[in-house]
Amino acid sequence: MLIGCPKEIKNHEYRVGLTPASVRELTSRGHQVLVQTQAGAAIGLSDEQYIAAGAQIAADAASIFAKAEMIVKVKEPQPQECAMLREGQILYTYLHLAPDPEQTAALVKSGAICIAYETVTGPGGGLPLLAPMSEVAGRMSIQAGAAHLEKSKGGMGVLLGGVPGVAPAHVVVIGAGVVGSHALQMVVGLGARVTVLDKNVDRLRQLDLVFGNRICTQYSNVQSVEEAVLAADLVIGGVLIPGAAAPKLVTRSMVSRMKTGAVVVDVAIDQGGCFETSHATTHADPTFVVDGVVHYCVANMPGAVARTSTFALNNATIGHAVALADKGWKQALIDNPHLCAGLNVAQGHLTYEAVARDLGYEYVPAEALFN
Repeated sequence: MLIGCPKEIKNHEYRVGLTPASVRELTSRGHQVLVQTQAGAAIGLSDEQYIAAGAQIAADAASIFAKAEMIVKVKEPQPQECAMLREGQILYTYLHLAPDPEQTAALVKSGAICIAYETVTGPGGGLPLLAPMSEVAGRMSIQAGAAHLEKSKGGMGVLLGGVPGVAPAHVVVIGAGVVGSHALQMVVGLGARVTVLDKNVDRLRQLDLVFGNRICTQYSNVQSVEEAVLAADLVIGGVLIPGAAAPKLVTRSMVSRMKTGAVVVDVAIDQGGCFETSHATTHADPTFVVDGVVHYCVANMPGAVARTSTFALNNATIGHAVALADKGWKQALIDNPHLCAGLNVAQGHLTYEAVARDLGYEYVPAEALFN
């Protein structure tokens, strides 16, 4: 199979879909790989390294999209990339379709086979291709929150861990999944006062065993979320419903009554955000203020630590990329139901039920396309 890896074009996105090591995995199995020139240059991956791994270098994205049978990316295709996709071509990347009807319509129109990293499942449950970026984003959420609590960034001027004689900041983490647990690792280490909320009591028990009295665990409901948010200096939103739009757990009314200069970091913004006041921002202009509350809603947070993120992502994605290249998309999905769960759009149909429901499309099960 001829596999293409274009350079990412989203604002301040420096990750790359394939590392030289991943290219070698594919070329060693007889596949051809076409990588756009300078695709990994920003994170220290040179064209020479890709050539040494067996790749050919392409001058531009257009030639990659025109030739490749499978496109491997990181972020969802931008409009000009969607326009270059063709019928039957495989697209293997993050998609986050539920909050993005324009991209969904473009992918449906293309007729391409679109497999989303964020809905591929794992044998033991979970979302193994989303997990590494959720780990990065969870840890980064505390860095971003701490920085924006500084007065010069619009915050209230509070140090997360306080100092002797001065109380630390109160940090509220909504969601105890991968994002939330990695945010907890960071913020507990900094000495803040921490409250974590989730609907899964078993998960709260696990965190209580790990962190003990260094955190306060609470069952998540409207009352507990409201009380925690109004008392918080920093709120991390890390809730996820796989493939579907994130639930709006923090209402505009709650935000309007938060402390002036408080900060919210909406890690769920890729799926529409869990704060009613959120809208996606970029690394170039990461924040906005609503009712005196600073909102950090960057939709590709891990892109800020692009080298770490690229290697972590490739560790998770290359196995399925090899399967798709070796077997073709139909056989690879038939053989692996976990990979099949990643199929969101194919041959003009919506094949992921939550996205079809959220955006008003007819849902066509993947199995219906295998004959």
